[in-house]
Amino acid sequence: LDDSGTSGRPLGAASRWWLHHSLSDLSTRFAKHGVTLILRQGDPSVIVPEVVRQIGAKSVHWNRRYYAWSKPLDATIKEVLTDAGISVESHKGNVLTEPWEIKTGSGGNFKVFTPFFRAARSVCDTWASFAVDIPYMTAAPTGACRNDNLADWQLLPTKPDWSGGLSNAWTPGEDGAKANLDVFLANGLSGYKENRNMPAVEGTSRLSPHIHFGEISVRRIWNAAREKMAKEPQLAADGHTFLSELGWREFSTQLIYYYEDFPDQSWKPEFRAFPWHVNPVGLTAWQKGHTGYPIVDAGMRQMWATGWMHNRVRMIVASFMIKHLLQDWRDGEAWFWDALVDADIANNAAGWQWVAGSGADASPYFRIFNPMTQGEKFDPMGKYVRQWVPEIARLPDRFVHRPFDAPHEILQSSGVVLGQTYPHPIVDHAVGRQRALDALASLKFKPEQVPA
Repeated sequence: LDDSGTSGRPLGAASRWWLHHSLSDLSTRFAKHGVTLILRQGDPSVIVPEVVRQIGAKSVHWNRRYYAWSKPLDATIKEVLTDAGISVESHKGNVLTEPWEIKTGSGGNFKVFTPFFRAARSVCDTWASFAVDIPYMTAAPTGACRNDNLADWQLLPTKPDWSGGLSNAWTPGEDGAKANLDVFLANGLSGYKENRNMPAVEGTSRLSPHIHFGEISVRRIWNAAREKMAKEPQLAADGHTFLSELGWREFSTQLIYYYEDFPDQSWKPEFRAFPWHVNPVGLTAWQKGHTGYPIVDAGMRQMWATGWMHNRVRMIVASFMIKHLLQDWRDGEAWFWDALVDADIANNAAGWQWVAGSGADASPYFRIFNPMTQGEKFDPMGKYVRQWVPEIARLPDRFVHRPFDAPHEILQSSGVVLGQTYPHPIVDHAVGRQRALDALASLKFKPEQVPA
């Protein structure tokens, strides 16, 4: 664990909680085989060679990483170990396809998702199915090697301990990953194409944090889904949609591999001059789920309580922050990084830039989600909103996504006092929409001007 920032962005609070429990689970698993999991904190370029020397390792293996900060770091470690006579081998364990494996006809990298995924799937579908047992393990002589106490890393929140909702929602570790995959394949893959958009329905796999922390292989998930589709051909459309979500993760990884500033800089050059507003009051209201728009508030509160947010709602809340409030997409990306258990540099940046219109193959900036109609379309009975915004739970369905339109007698009978029990909208939808379009019109677009 390197918290200094020199080995990449330090983990957010929710990810630190997950890491603690994931490492605890892994340590327990290793102990059953007589193997000690060595924990060390500090500079990996110093610690890895030191541990290798102390335990007498002859070879070192790791899964390749593709970020701007990780590539030179891993190259340095490899050079130090190789110079010391240690065999070093890296593997394609974090992705389905290496960023350099999927090329356009002209030999470049893809900038549009659909042709990228078509090419990637043609490669992935050629794999034979596989299953892997726990590998044979031999205990290394760890006596001479210092081992940190996991508790000393202080990954868990204490003052206050806000992690109760995370504990109720998740089981970090391999067992939790396998259980989520099994449940999804049995109950969630059928109907996935439609249900994944309905936040009140258990219609997603919830595998993203397990993938991010290496508790399950994305290749295992891919093959398991394909096997299910082969046995039940009627799942073809749902299965393709699910596989495309894994493909988006691959596409995002490719983007940050070729465009190293992608997590921190708008990909389309014209968006780098976007006239963002500085509005700390509005940003705080958004973060706390007090915007006065129920579907937005429900999503932000779900993330705060559980470390996760439904994917459709992620798009809605991001659109609201960027376009209704004119807040820099990087402010939202940073908040997600801290609050999500599945915070991933590539996915997070690609998702926010997609909504902002500034990324590769992004949604047009002028596509501005209407939070009321989005709620009414994807949460028509208000079940999701009522779960996370209980102060308006008694409103009739037709007003649960727009309490500000409800007559006074309806508000009164439902126990809602706007401005007291639930906030007025912090920005009028029509005003926010027009302001966003005006900001867009101020940019000088050159459609052909895209990063090389």
